[in-house]
Amino acid sequence: MSLDQPLNSLGFAKPPAQTRVVVAMSGGVDSSVVAAQLASEGYDVVGVTLQLYDHGAALAKKGACCAGRDIQDAARVAEAMGFPHYVLDYENKFKEAVIDEFADSYLAGATPVPCIRCNERVKFKDLLQTARELDADCMATGHYIQRKMGTDGAELHQAADANRDQSYFLFSTTSEQLDYLRFPLGHLHSKAETRALALKFGLTVADKPDSQDICFVPNGNYAAVIQKLRPGAAEPGDIVDVNGTVLGQHNGVLHYTIGQRRGLGIGGLADPLYVVKLDVDARHVIVGPKEMLATRRVPIREINWLGQGGFLAGGTRNIAVKVRSTKPPVEAVIHPISDTEAEVELLVAEEGVSPGQACVFYDPDSSRVLGGGWIWRGH
Repeated sequence: MSLDQPLNSLGFAKPPAQTRVVVAMSGGVDSSVVAAQLASEGYDVVGVTLQLYDHGAALAKKGACCAGRDIQDAARVAEAMGFPHYVLDYENKFKEAVIDEFADSYLAGATPVPCIRCNERVKFKDLLQTARELDADCMATGHYIQRKMGTDGAELHQAADANRDQSYFLFSTTSEQLDYLRFPLGHLHSKAETRALALKFGLTVADKPDSQDICFVPNGNYAAVIQKLRPGAAEPGDIVDVNGTVLGQHNGVLHYTIGQRRGLGIGGLADPLYVVKLDVDARHVIVGPKEMLATRRVPIREINWLGQGGFLAGGTRNIAVKVRSTKPPVEAVIHPISDTEAEVELLVAEEGVSPGQACVFYDPDSSRVLGGGWIWRGH
């Protein structure tokens, strides 16, 4: 092979037919389009779908398993496009690495984001290792995020379509993983473009609706899943103000979230009260005025740094951060404490910053994702 062989679309200096790529296929339209696109370009595609959970077992009811349908949808795409497809049973790993921690941190009054842990501990760890064992040159996913080559190697960047950007859920991707990963949809400007590609390839999933929920929490009903996993969590207790005065009763801390106002069942007050803290041990839901929800200083740990140089060596720096997935990045100053801990100072106070959520770092002057960490205690 000549040394001036041009790079293919995945960045390798060899023809697509000699480039093996494992595609993580969820059965949804995004990963299906990635697999179909790469197969149509002539790559040696291997589709892999993870069996992570069984809704029937999780909720103890019949006919609740949509995981099986997703696996069938992925298999159908592979058959139509003519590449092999494997299903790997990761249920035990998923339960240990994701579901158990989700239940425990939720009951500790945190607001967990299990999708990040799944990417970090299952998809980009075990599945990535499987891809290497299959002698794949890289692994591709349907995530909306961009991988760009910089002066020091691969960089993580926000998706071209800000409405679909999934960088918040991928901040813990390491530099080593980023070398191996590819995100072929990150440059698209709308979901309509993805669906148009699905129609072009004649995929049966072209009209499949996006999944809105955490995969093992159907209909967004956290309480039902937590109750099943941790049966004692729904014990009743007191709703108290910040001075400890009992204002009412609740039917289980797991039914409340920081920032909640409705459904507290305490009427007749001049000013509305919000859930400002959850004390699981005392079984207290603590309420207070809205201003108690605002915070400017956010302690974070388990930091994954993707910027230039060492995290601690860089010292205090101005960045942009997201403290929840649905809001745009805001200005902040980061004060490193160690290589994996820091305090983030928000220039404008944010409401409802909750332990258990991620704080993701962005370059204020570009689309680059600089990493992030986990928020680990209240105000």
